[in-house]
Amino acid sequence: MRIAWVTRSFLDYRVPVFAALDELLNHQLHVLFSRDLVPERVCNKMERLLGSRAIGLSGEWQLGRGNVDDMANNGVSVQFHPHVLKKLKMCRPDVLVGDGFFKWTAAALLYKLKRSIPVVVCYERTFHTERDAQWFRKLYRRAVVRSLDAVCCSGNLCVEYVRWLGMPDGRITTGHMASDTEALAQQSSLVTAAERSMIRKQWNVQGLAFLVMGRLSYRKGVRQLLDAWVDFERAHPDAGMLVLVGDGPESSFLRQFVSENKLSNVRLPGGVDYSQVARFYAAADALVVPTLEDNWSLVVPEAMACGLPILCSKYNGCYPELIQSGENGWVFDPLDRLDLVSTLNKCLSAKDRLLEMGLRSRQIVSNHTAEHAAQAILKACEIAIRHRAN
Repeated sequence: MRIAWVTRSFLDYRVPVFAALDELLNHQLHVLFSRDLVPERVCNKMERLLGSRAIGLSGEWQLGRGNVDDMANNGVSVQFHPHVLKKLKMCRPDVLVGDGFFKWTAAALLYKLKRSIPVVVCYERTFHTERDAQWFRKLYRRAVVRSLDAVCCSGNLCVEYVRWLGMPDGRITTGHMASDTEALAQQSSLVTAAERSMIRKQWNVQGLAFLVMGRLSYRKGVRQLLDAWVDFERAHPDAGMLVLVGDGPESSFLRQFVSENKLSNVRLPGGVDYSQVARFYAAADALVVPTLEDNWSLVVPEAMACGLPILCSKYNGCYPELIQSGENGWVFDPLDRLDLVSTLNKCLSAKDRLLEMGLRSRQIVSNHTAEHAAQAILKACEIAIRHRAN
């Protein structure tokens, strides 16, 4: 099978999935992406992996404006690259794969009309992330679903939404999202006790180290977490340290909030290169993910692979598959301050079990590897070919 994957942008986590899928295809995978949006380090990884079959394109046409505050569906923009169709023709694919229903996937749909090639979409959205979708978005998505041959969803919450859009169960697979869990697990295991102690000393950790990892934007719910942390720190002044690793538009507001509320147990060390994230996971005691909306937050499986229990927002689309409450973490509502404080208290009360819970995290995430993701995508492609033949 010869597959051409049309994806506008992605980060390091996707490279192992491409590698596993390419192996399954006997090196017949082509990936088209924006060289302007994909970081150079990732472009280099792709070129080492696929050689000339990694097709990075510069320049695109864009009409409209994207999301203005990082929340879904509050902006409208259309992106299209004029050379995608030409490059697809050169790939001579048996199946096309797109990410999502729009952006560069639109070119794959146009190519299908011209060449009658089956199309698979890897999808992540849920009813929650699409709660404010405008009527024209819903109408467009329903129309696209009717033209697709198969969909590979991230998880069960995504399946519910795709089924509602009109895709039959028999043409849905799940599991295309995966982080580089094997590499992260290995990297975190190499962090020595002395190195871990050094990082915690830099943070000036007293008690537990609660880690937040990722972009500091409004959507990530860090404001709500800090609101709850005020109560938690006042009740337990020496029980824990909240470490917010990352940069973003909320950074200035968060630093001002910490100062105005005299929070002595909050640290904002700034961003960190992806090559260093395993060290930070290894130095923490638990990961907190207070997001207000996320399709499938990849910091969750990353931290799980490094042996951390997870305090996870119920607005994160991955929680049904990855969080088993009381076993490897807890699920909370970040919009409910009392619930958030209660969850922090649960973690504090379970401090003697956190290592055991972290081991359970590793067991659960072992079923969400790049190889599993590649198998789910390949299965969707096989379904698409059969559907097109019929």
